Amino acid sequence: MHPLLRKFKYWDFILLPPLLSLSLWIRLRYFFYLKTSGKGFPDAADSQWYLSYARSLMSDFSIGAHMNDIMYFGYNLLLTVLLALFKDPVAVLFIQAVTAGLSLLLVYQIARMLFNRTTAVVASLIYAYSWDITLWSTYILTDSFFISLLLLCVYFLLKSLDTGKRTYKVLFALTAVYMCIFRPTGILSLFCILIYLFIRMDKGKALLFVKKHRYVIGTAAVAVIALFAGLLLTGKLNPLIASLQLNAKMVLYNVYAKGWIYDHASPNDHFFRPNYQIDIGDSLIASFLIHNWDHVLVLYARRAVAFLGRWVWTTDLNSLGGIKRFAYDMLPVVMFVVGTVAVIVQKRFKQASIVWLTVLSIFIFCIVVFVDGMYRYRAPSIPFIAIAVAYGADSCIRVALMLIRKAGKLLSRHKITGMRTRA
Repeated sequence: MHPLLRKFKYWDFILLPPLLSLSLWIRLRYFFYLKTSGKGFPDAADSQWYLSYARSLMSDFSIGAHMNDIMYFGYNLLLTVLLALFKDPVAVLFIQAVTAGLSLLLVYQIARMLFNRTTAVVASLIYAYSWDITLWSTYILTDSFFISLLLLCVYFLLKSLDTGKRTYKVLFALTAVYMCIFRPTGILSLFCILIYLFIRMDKGKALLFVKKHRYVIGTAAVAVIALFAGLLLTGKLNPLIASLQLNAKMVLYNVYAKGWIYDHASPNDHFFRPNYQIDIGDSLIASFLIHNWDHVLVLYARRAVAFLGRWVWTTDLNSLGGIKRFAYDMLPVVMFVVGTVAVIVQKRFKQASIVWLTVLSIFIFCIVVFVDGMYRYRAPSIPFIAIAVAYGADSCIRVALMLIRKAGKLLSRHKITGMRTRA
């Protein structure tokens, strides 16, 4: 039966139903546990703001020019539509849980297109059992839907590059634009996705396209610049600029200046005496970062370590249990490194770099802003980390099988040689 099974062409149709069922079961089991246990669903201050904003949109559809109005418009609009249709926020959470469960299909397909079926299965299992994915699907926050949106955007991008079909190109463009107004992280994620698109694109064809449509492109660029200049000169963007500056000041003075790694104080923070002098281009941000650059770099380094997880601060290598726990926590990190090295050695990084670039975009956002205490900001990178880790595990399995085969051949040759010698 083994040769027949190896030739079977429809393994994906056999593997996907149980994987999707597992992912849905894990998410919905937790959803119904919270719903029926009497504990209720978790709440946050941001959740109440989103719900209030969505209800105000239903009663009086008015979009302001504040940062939260524009940069979260995509999510606010989606939440408003869902509340208008289903009335109850619990129904929105149920949709989030189902969407998060079904998004395993995107993880599987992305890993399958970039690597192989084994990587896709392992990545899907990691995604299915990811606590972060399950947890954030039970909050009225941007995170759960954003994870699915980011996966969908990357999937459409890969399909458009592989097939060249116009449909996938249009779908990628639409999801990319929507992602930019869904939450601020989407802008940085799209920037890294565009880097990947530039790496993969045929530079010759792109140049010909630009030459052929140079007048249309030039006109569109001039129109965008003129529109931006008009809004800026008439003061329409003043509320947005003011809110961005206020948020930057709050992060610098309330988080950076205190040396916080997270959005609250912790024993591992970097305490220093900041220089608040504003004398570089009359810019609060530039002045603070330049005058305190050495401390800022130390803070970034600590956040880079903290990005791995809170376990890095509680590592205990003085006991057997602590060593075992450390090995368990380090295993994904090691597999991620192995997967990174493997993809470079095998000269597949150009094609598969979207995985690492997406993780990089979330990593940069967490380093520059902060790693929130519940690791919510890190959550969108988890499906892509899972793919990289899965490829590392697949590479280790392949190397192990190759060594076993070689050892078997050497043993067989040794036995044959010994038999001939005795003869």
